[in-house]
Amino acid sequence: MANILIADDDPILVELVKFRLEGAGHVTSVASNGEEALDQIKSDKPDLVVLDAMMPIVSGPEVLRAIKSDPETKDIPIVMLTARKGEADVVTAIRSGAAEYLTKPFIPQELLVRIEKLLKEVQ
Repeated sequence: MANILIADDDPILVELVKFRLEGAGHVTSVASNGEEALDQIKSDKPDLVVLDAMMPIVSGPEVLRAIKSDPETKDIPIVMLTARKGEADVVTAIRSGAAEYLTKPFIPQELLVRIEKLLKEVQ
């Protein structure tokens, strides 16, 4: 069981991801904008973050860079889950430290399998 932060401003997508992760035994928390995500990451230190690229206040790529540049949070795996499908978006996210990059629409079971694989790798 892992503590997973879902950072996305789409409440329907958040509920879908929460349902899938909690059904697999994980504990979830939610941030609806990038600033809230950074605050929660610093205070709660989740085991993994599911991060959207297009969020209000602070964008997903900015959140990713902040997480990976902080020695206290740099080892938290980040799964980008976003509608941004451009080659530059994918390459930039991976180079910035994202462990996985999935595009919307996505297969919920695939997301779960990728998350569980990442969690096993970091244990």
